[in-house]
Amino acid sequence: MKGFLKRDDDFAERRQHLADLTDEQLKEKFWSLVEEIVDPLMELAEKNTSPAIERSVLLRMGFSSLEAKPLVDGAADRGLVGHGVGHVVYRIAKEKNLDIRTAGLELIEGKHWDDAVAIFKGGAK
Repeated sequence: MKGFLKRDDDFAERRQHLADLTDEQLKEKFWSLVEEIVDPLMELAEKNTSPAIERSVLLRMGFSSLEAKPLVDGAADRGLVGHGVGHVVYRIAKEKNLDIRTAGLELIEGKHWDDAVAIFKGGAK
């Protein structure tokens, strides 16, 4: 092939540390390496969020952008954003036996925030 660079094949050399492993051992090694890569990403995702991400979640739950903003703001004012605003809405819906939309709309009206704080921060209702 004209114009292509020839790559030295060093596969045999690079695989020496894997050569004596069984298929099962290779599979275990693969998943171990995957976990090493993915675990820090999962930790970041679990411990970090932003108002934009929380609004996006609420949009997917059926709230409009005009509804999502006061929900995120209300959660932020109470230190609940880290728990996930969608999760806050869901838990209030569950606790109050409401559908998710109604729970969110009532939170926008200012209702149930004390309950949300109690649920997520262990405060008094």
